[in-house]
Amino acid sequence: MTLTELRYIATLALEKHFGRAAEKCHVSQPTLSVALKKFEQRYGVILFERSSAEVRLTMLGEQIAAQAERVLDEASRLKELVEQGKDPLLGPLRLGVIYTIAPYLLPRLIPALHLRAPRMPLFLHENFTVNLSAQLRRGELDAIVVALPFAEAGIVSRVVYEEPFCMVLPSGHGLTQQTLIDPNEVASENLLLLGNGNCFRDQVVQACPQLSGPGGTDGASEGSSLETVRYMVASGAGISVVPASAAAAWPRDDLLLEFRNFSEPAPLRQVVIAWRATFPRPQAIDVLRAAILDAPPPGVIVRD
Repeated sequence: MTLTELRYIATLALEKHFGRAAEKCHVSQPTLSVALKKFEQRYGVILFERSSAEVRLTMLGEQIAAQAERVLDEASRLKELVEQGKDPLLGPLRLGVIYTIAPYLLPRLIPALHLRAPRMPLFLHENFTVNLSAQLRRGELDAIVVALPFAEAGIVSRVVYEEPFCMVLPSGHGLTQQTLIDPNEVASENLLLLGNGNCFRDQVVQACPQLSGPGGTDGASEGSSLETVRYMVASGAGISVVPASAAAAWPRDDLLLEFRNFSEPAPLRQVVIAWRATFPRPQAIDVLRAAILDAPPPGVIVRD
């Protein structure tokens, strides 16, 4: 049986009239009628009860027509997949982003990407780097946005921007008297960090190695998210190191918080897009990167 025959069956089942069904199928009524009669004769079945007044489906005809609808739907989906293969910017892109980047990147990325690729919606997933990496390897995600260090066999990555770290302090804290803060001064303070397992905690420790010594991360208090850390600092529980994009997104009229940059060389992280080397739509990755460069998060340094 052919897709054309299945289309005839499904259309006649819907219209219950040979003339209207033929018109929907863009064929003559005799062509439709003969094709369906040959189908029934070939398989020795009766799908339709015909009379001068109406066309009625037999019980078997109802089953065949329902299955024909499903087959035609799947065939249409197959055609869509083929079309997407011809146009790498057609169809969804499954993107994973780590928790400490997503809230500050996505509000700018979505409209910028829509301008460049309006037929490529993003299916988004936030998680920790280790989980996003596993999903990327398994093919559950097409690309991820994470921070270095990141290295996986068979995975390609490219830097999109560098993001300085900055200090967030409770209003009136002693360090607010300084315009720039030496990273070495942070270790002696009551430092608030994200909990173990969050990659930004590891990035802070790597960028500020003095934190791993006495009075460093072993004695640090923990928050579950950057927003939680923000409120802990505002309450006077301590100070924190945060990405510039987060600090730039927080309101500057908050009388309970103050922000300070680090002195040079300021600690920072490099943010990358990573994808499988075998991913068949590299043009989609190029457009994704271009969209990030069009509208990067505030406070970052783009790397074209």
